[in-house]
Amino acid sequence: MKHSEAFEKLVSSIKSNISEISIEKLISKRNAQEPFNLIDVREDHEWDTGYIEGAFHLGRGILERDIEKHFPDPNTCLVLYCGGGYRSALSCDSLQRMGYKNVHSLNGGFRAWSEKALPICRK
Repeated sequence: MKHSEAFEKLVSSIKSNISEISIEKLISKRNAQEPFNLIDVREDHEWDTGYIEGAFHLGRGILERDIEKHFPDPNTCLVLYCGGGYRSALSCDSLQRMGYKNVHSLNGGFRAWSEKALPICRK
């Protein structure tokens, strides 16, 4: 998807303030059984088409409102993903502003995961 110049500029401006995690590092964390919570911040209709196993769906539109209900500890490890890594980057920035200290955006998002032909769960 082609994003607007202003949107790309906004995301670019916050990327230096957040942590991005590669798919390989995510798989490594999973294989090592390191504790983390995988959060899919995509829209409901995107989630319905498939998601990464173990993901918790908390769409971008309600993330800030509902995050503390599901993950009250600001030190818990959260790995967020969206379609391509833009919305999850913005989400990480928001959560950090709310006091979350261990948040990461999955570099490339669901699209990159799918392009690597990694397993996808479907409803």
